[in-house]
Amino acid sequence: MNTNPLRLNHLLLSSNVLMAPLAGYTSWPFRMLCQELGAGLCFTEMVSANALKYKDKATEKLLYTTREERIRAVQLLGSDPAVMERAACSEALSGFDIIDINMGCPVPNIFKSGEGSALLADPRRAAAIIRGCKKSGKPVTVKTRVGIRQDELIAAEFTKMCEEAGADMVSIHGRSRSMMYDGTPYYDQIEQAKSAVSIPVIANGGIFSDSEAQHMLEATGADGVMIGRYALQDPYIFSRLTGRSVTEDKYSLLMGQLELTSRHYDETYTLTYMKKLASYCMKKRSGTKKYKQLLYHCGNVKEMKQILKAIFYEEEADRR
Repeated sequence: MNTNPLRLNHLLLSSNVLMAPLAGYTSWPFRMLCQELGAGLCFTEMVSANALKYKDKATEKLLYTTREERIRAVQLLGSDPAVMERAACSEALSGFDIIDINMGCPVPNIFKSGEGSALLADPRRAAAIIRGCKKSGKPVTVKTRVGIRQDELIAAEFTKMCEEAGADMVSIHGRSRSMMYDGTPYYDQIEQAKSAVSIPVIANGGIFSDSEAQHMLEATGADGVMIGRYALQDPYIFSRLTGRSVTEDKYSLLMGQLELTSRHYDETYTLTYMKKLASYCMKKRSGTKKYKQLLYHCGNVKEMKQILKAIFYEEEADRR
């Protein structure tokens, strides 16, 4: 796939292949991994503007970053323009270069609170949120969907509103909120949105292989693609799509993630994160069921190292 750097306001992203924000996964260690493999931009897990207001401790962990992360993008979730503006301009987010606004999350409790994809039905409020976040002086991006229901798809109209309100880029999941994460994305909706604006439009949704990423780019004419859950299973997709040379096998990548996470986070967080990541990386591997029980009963980092070696190193050696 032909990839290239992507201009976002005054920032130049190294590639137009992006990693989507994923709750529970896109912490600093995983973002660093994706960056090293070729992702042009990675986003934090979604951060509640309300939780920021109350200085929630768990939220502070979501915001962990370092200068090693070349371009830092935080995803904010909220429905109150004033609260979102204060969050975007707050000291807590001073270390971030980009504010991304979640206008696409389909999860019921988020939707019912008027946040995420519910903002597709309230373009005035959505525009006010964008204008408020722009007061941070940082580039503002929006992650959204093609509509709430399949009988009312509004990608072009909504993306145009985002541009007029000041958004610097819009990433569009090609499914409606009612589709959640199933079904064929509406490529034509993303194509229409791209044709309606001059800012970059990124295509997202239903990418589970290199060929699907290529098809998404060709079918939509988008400026780039955003990889979601598949990157947890196969993070090498970034290196393949961008042509970056990588010699480390999956065992080495996971051990690197374990070492990095344990240096910057406590052991409880490290084990929780690595269990989830390793489980994703085991998908479609035969004979790993017996290891999953060991993985989830693992109680310390030393045990985790032994289990990862058994799953990803010794089995690879047996295959060779």
